[in-house]
Amino acid sequence: MARVGGTFTIGELSRRTGLPVKTIRFYSDEDLLPPTDRTSSGYRLYDVTALARLELIKTLRELGLGLADVSAVLARETSVSRLAHRHIDALDEQIRRLRLRRAVLRAVVKRESELEEVKLMNKLASMSDDERARLVDEFWQEVTDGLEVDPEFYARMSSAKPHLPDDPSPEQLEAWIELAELIQDADFRAAIRRMGESHADTWTAGEEVIPAQEAWADWSERAQTALDAGLAPDSAEGRALADDVARTWAGEGQDPADRTFRAFVADRIAVGTDHRAERYWQLMATINGWGAIPTRVPAVEWLTAALRV
Repeated sequence: MARVGGTFTIGELSRRTGLPVKTIRFYSDEDLLPPTDRTSSGYRLYDVTALARLELIKTLRELGLGLADVSAVLARETSVSRLAHRHIDALDEQIRRLRLRRAVLRAVVKRESELEEVKLMNKLASMSDDERARLVDEFWQEVTDGLEVDPEFYARMSSAKPHLPDDPSPEQLEAWIELAELIQDADFRAAIRRMGESHADTWTAGEEVIPAQEAWADWSERAQTALDAGLAPDSAEGRALADDVARTWAGEGQDPADRTFRAFVADRIAVGTDHRAERYWQLMATINGWGAIPTRVPAVEWLTAALRV
């Protein structure tokens, strides 16, 4: 049926709004669009006010509002602005999750992951920043529990938390997944625990954990340069660097030229040297968008080898 007098049939409303007749009838049945009148045959008729009301319903539905919210707006129980604000928050969260899902799928393609890994990746990626922080806190709590360590040092270590952006890159997401797997690995936790025990022994003895901390940048740079040049730890450069380290490290009554003392220094350095510990900070840097952290463990291993010559 077409327009009747100053009213419209459902078919006319459908043509004017682009909504299916079935949808308009549903809105009418739900009392969102009560008919203005009916024909003698019982067909529903609507006036221009109903047409405007239907256009508003269509707009609100396209914005994603549910029927209950649409009904509240039409009944003036709430404002469109208030509902829009609430809906924006919901959409922001939905967009965040969609971006994470996209990043997971990209990582799956890159890693050619199998089903179980995909499930784990999705679970880890869906964590909130608070949940990620709790995972890191639990890790540091376990590896230091019961140890008398330098509180300021470990406070700095544990204060760094992973914060994934709303739209993480595949590299950031992969870094978080790798970090989460790393800090839950029993072998890695045991290795960091051993570092903590060594740190605690030194701390409680009143000794510096790493004497001449400020000299480390120079030592590691010299070791890296020698390593890059293909020099052996027993080269002239290696012996000169070992001499500097031993001489700086030696306290009262300790002979920097003594083999036993040098072996002791090498052991102390080796305890804190672990590829996975360095990887922890490299992954944290990738997640948080810090500058890249260069790999220094091979250079430190070269330095300890020079001390043992």
